[in-house]
Amino acid sequence: MSGTSAAANLEPVQKVVSAASGAPSIRVAGHEIGYPHGHLGHLSDAEEEALQGFKTYLEEKGLYRPGPPPSHDDQTLLRFLRARRWVIPDAYKQFSDTEDWRKANNLDALYDTIDLDAYEQARRLYPQWTGRRDRRGIPLYLFEIRHLDSKTVAAYEKDAEKTFKDAKTDASTPAKLLSLFALYENLTRFAQPLCTELPDRDHAHVPITLSTNIVDVTGVSLRQFWNLKSHMQAASTLATAHYPETLDRIFIIGAPYFFSTVWGWIKRWFDPITVSKIFILSASEVKPTLESFIDPKNIPKQYGGELDFKWGDEPTLDPTIAERATFEKGFKNFPLGPMVWRPINDGKDLECVAVGSAKQEARNVRVCTLPKAFNTPVSTPAAPVEEKEEAAPVAETTADATTASNGAAPTAEVQGMQNLAISEGVKGAANDISEKVLEAEGKVASTTVAA
Repeated sequence: MSGTSAAANLEPVQKVVSAASGAPSIRVAGHEIGYPHGHLGHLSDAEEEALQGFKTYLEEKGLYRPGPPPSHDDQTLLRFLRARRWVIPDAYKQFSDTEDWRKANNLDALYDTIDLDAYEQARRLYPQWTGRRDRRGIPLYLFEIRHLDSKTVAAYEKDAEKTFKDAKTDASTPAKLLSLFALYENLTRFAQPLCTELPDRDHAHVPITLSTNIVDVTGVSLRQFWNLKSHMQAASTLATAHYPETLDRIFIIGAPYFFSTVWGWIKRWFDPITVSKIFILSASEVKPTLESFIDPKNIPKQYGGELDFKWGDEPTLDPTIAERATFEKGFKNFPLGPMVWRPINDGKDLECVAVGSAKQEARNVRVCTLPKAFNTPVSTPAAPVEEKEEAAPVAETTADATTASNGAAPTAEVQGMQNLAISEGVKGAANDISEKVLEAEGKVASTTVAA
């Protein structure tokens, strides 16, 4: 696959209803795009070949050890491959940059030692896990932007400079953003592994590496958006670079009349695939759209669901978690602050350990244990997905050709369909993988795909 656009292949883009989940999905040239496709256990022949080639290349560069256990699990490597359209040199560049960035900022030490009060302060400025999942088993987060005013951000950034943690920032990453990445570590080291171990979901053999987000912009003025622009852009840029493919659907609710202006800023911060996952919903679209992706019992009441959860609350635990987890004495829920999962009993079970620090003393407390349910699958070529119904081909459209029914901004579900077709270019990559590795060595010109 070259670095050129896949626009010529966009004709057969279709909206379908997935037979597995009942949720809307996108098909390109007869292939469904998005979870679980391109994930472990659902790889095409070309994608499987790309994964094995990526491992070999990283091992040659000293960035991967096959183990056992391996230095990096397959689902992590696949995130970088999906983000870079399965082009090995491009995935290597992003992976290598991320490894350097993590070491320079001591990300592991950051998460393990961050002050609990500072962590909680950061949590109250960013998306929060509801304790629930969407219909596919992906953790559901809620973010209310109106709480993120300039005074609150300024106070947070000032305190962040003196937050206790063993990690120190490098010369290029602002110290004020490090606490944010402790939250991303919580997503990848706590919430996603937990949801992976819950078997009551479709594709229970596929690890969870994504998150679903409801972003409520109700009551946010244009001035507030403008004041937050530089902060949000810096955070988004770093997150996109170093935590690729951790976002699935993003539902923006309560968009004011001027949001088309704000959307013009925001969509430039992300790559086209991420933009294609953003749904901007009018008031009449909120309930039916959310219900197509999320069971009503897991949708907060203020958005037409049944869940008694408001932004700022502690997670309201999914009943399956409550049933399977055995909490230690003194715990009925997961405590606030960073947590990690560790194997015990020869890998038959997992323990949840609360980490972080209080008054500069490390916290290392077992919270609960969980029977291990997930086993790494053996990848097999992806099979065709049965459709419930199929709509007429979607007409090609430019990024700004459509608007939400409230006139606020382009509906990303439609405008993103063409961008989703980019990943279909992997079909032509199967015979080119070895050539691309040679290109990375400088023997052939690079074929970098822009973010």
